[in-house]
Amino acid sequence: MAPHTPAKSLPLKVPGGQLTKASPSDVRRMNRSLIFNLLFPSDARSRAELSRITGLSRVAVSDVVNGMIDEGLIRENGHETNANGKGKRATLLTVDPMRLHVIGIDLSQDHLIEGAVTDLKGTPQNHMEIALEPDARLETDAIIQLVDQLRADVDDDSIIGIGIAAPGVVSGGVVRESTALGWRDVDLASIVESRFTVPVTVVNDTVGSMYTERFFGEAGPNLMFVKVDQGIAAATLIDDVPALGEHDAGGEIGHISLDPDQGPQCPCGKRGCMETLIGAHALRARMAGTDADGRTAILNDAGTYFASAIAMSMGLLDIGDVCVYGPADIINSTFLDAAQNRLDAMTASTFHQRTRVRRCQRGAGIALRGAAIAVVLHHLESA
Repeated sequence: MAPHTPAKSLPLKVPGGQLTKASPSDVRRMNRSLIFNLLFPSDARSRAELSRITGLSRVAVSDVVNGMIDEGLIRENGHETNANGKGKRATLLTVDPMRLHVIGIDLSQDHLIEGAVTDLKGTPQNHMEIALEPDARLETDAIIQLVDQLRADVDDDSIIGIGIAAPGVVSGGVVRESTALGWRDVDLASIVESRFTVPVTVVNDTVGSMYTERFFGEAGPNLMFVKVDQGIAAATLIDDVPALGEHDAGGEIGHISLDPDQGPQCPCGKRGCMETLIGAHALRARMAGTDADGRTAILNDAGTYFASAIAMSMGLLDIGDVCVYGPADIINSTFLDAAQNRLDAMTASTFHQRTRVRRCQRGAGIALRGAAIAVVLHHLESA
């Protein structure tokens, strides 16, 4: 695994995009987020090291650290190794995964709502599911029911928030458009918050999955994460800041048409959309009844299409890491090799470092864990 690079604090957004003078509470919040990010998820650092890295005085670091220890975000955990064996060894600080909890909910799976009580690292402590009938529409009452069941086994005072990963365009807690759920302008955060007394963070499921890959996978601070599941969606990380777009719809690439003239008809009304060409359902339908050579040819074409679709983005953003999450029968070596070969052919130059296309290794639960991480990030920014 590549060494973890600590995430940067997200920039402070202000109305109208104008810069304003930071208040003392803003400064304290940013310092708190900065220090936590230097420890999350598994780094151990002393107060002196945090002072050197951040440029904050030791007094300022100690003030913030002491408050975070009292809150349950971090803990003292062992001592530095002193190479010469002389002098007092510094106390190390790490994230405290045990005292505070998050409730994570994943709405991205077919006919299933998955939930868990997690620790601050998104590790599930208690897991539950609600299975839906094949033709049933997901209602928010089912989400509230699942949260209620999960809360029964944990102290309410330890829960810092509820995180929900939902497919589609998510903006400010509202699911603006989700074809998979059949929702439009559903204010999910407000609906759930009206029932419970903790903040609710709603995140696009692909963005949430990207958080999991960033903190617990192989990714660094620059990444394009692509999810091939019910549909196709992407999330982009640039210098550890998610690129969500002007209307929070960045990454909704499933209905970009790659072959608008002769491609398959899409339910959206266009032809040749990515989902109809390389979506998991479309590829499985195409491969049904074919022999091994036929399946290989279909996946080879799919990987080639995929690389052609993202090549322009690689040139624009200069990202060296493309992580693809999807079922093993689709996102396999045939698909990835074809994508790598086409991307190399389209982007190779003396000034562009080779972009690697790889399969995500995180497995099941990736969106749920990302929803929990989103809660932790929001908690740091808003407290």
